[in-house]
Amino acid sequence: MNPTRLIVITLALCVLVNQADAATLRLGDMCRLKGQEINTLQGLGLVVGLRGTGDSDAAPTARALARMMQLMGGSMAVDTLGQLDLKDVADAKNVAMVFVTAKIPAVGSQNGDQIDITVNAINAKSLEGGYLMLTPLLGPRADNPTVYAIAQGRVKVSVDGPATTGTVQGGAKMETTVAASFQKDGMITLILERDFASFDNTQRIEDEVNSLSALTLGDSGRSRGGSLSGTDRPRAQAIDQLHVQVQIPKLYQENPIKFISLLLNLPIQIASHSSRVVINEREGIVVIGKDVEIAPVLVTHRNLRIEAGGAGGLVGVGDPSDPRETAKLKNLADALNALDVPTSDLIAIIKTLKAKGDLYGEVVFQ
Repeated sequence: MNPTRLIVITLALCVLVNQADAATLRLGDMCRLKGQEINTLQGLGLVVGLRGTGDSDAAPTARALARMMQLMGGSMAVDTLGQLDLKDVADAKNVAMVFVTAKIPAVGSQNGDQIDITVNAINAKSLEGGYLMLTPLLGPRADNPTVYAIAQGRVKVSVDGPATTGTVQGGAKMETTVAASFQKDGMITLILERDFASFDNTQRIEDEVNSLSALTLGDSGRSRGGSLSGTDRPRAQAIDQLHVQVQIPKLYQENPIKFISLLLNLPIQIASHSSRVVINEREGIVVIGKDVEIAPVLVTHRNLRIEAGGAGGLVGVGDPSDPRETAKLKNLADALNALDVPTSDLIAIIKTLKAKGDLYGEVVFQ
């Protein structure tokens, strides 16, 4: 039998030192304003009208049902101590105690607005066909008894989801206004999205805001000179890799909305985040940033021998005799793909390179 032929591949080493790639984004696409967050309302309620799939032998459900019937004017028996007698409702199989939640959008909500709710069973087998009785919804803090909304309605269970979870579209009516504040003491705070959070980006935002001209801000009286001073100039300060505080200039203190609109439309140049590898092993997907590098290594895989970096790179690019030269992981992936190497093997090689410390970049597994 003929010996297995050994295929040798040498990857180009060179990494040209160019100016870092940068992208330009609107500031509003990178961050949000502090105070504009999604808030959650919650409460305990009862779902009735079930087909024998409700709570069984659940004392809390029986007490809640008896109390609700009493509040609605129903005649309920009491024991010798004056407590509600639960015998009349203890065998109810068509009732379930549920946990009800609703999310107020980041822009806030006005009195009378209808918002969607989610209903989750605590002990019931299924909520299909049930109806949520009138349920008060409180805020996330247990020490605040304010009723922000009232929920009720027919529970809809998803066809492909669990039967113990349902939704009611527009099932909660806001009883009070929840405003989304965006400024405090003439200051606004920008919070970067996690994908953009870095000291470099917050410093770039600070520099761009502090360099705004009078013409950009719409001050026609100063548009010729284009300079601002004192309280006329917006002052920004990067707090950390997530937060940037901006003082509203005097020109817009009576109209902060206009200033915020100008600010969020400000173009910001951000550094490229292309030194990351994202791997989804279940779906067999590998996404490689173009700046991910690997050290000079020798990779042997079955009948392949792959030399990456070091001497033997393409002549004319960099110094082929310099063993410190690095190669791009993308080139390695292209070479393996050209030889029909399975994605699972590519993932295994990337894991090995990362474990050895020869892959210069972040590897994210999904």
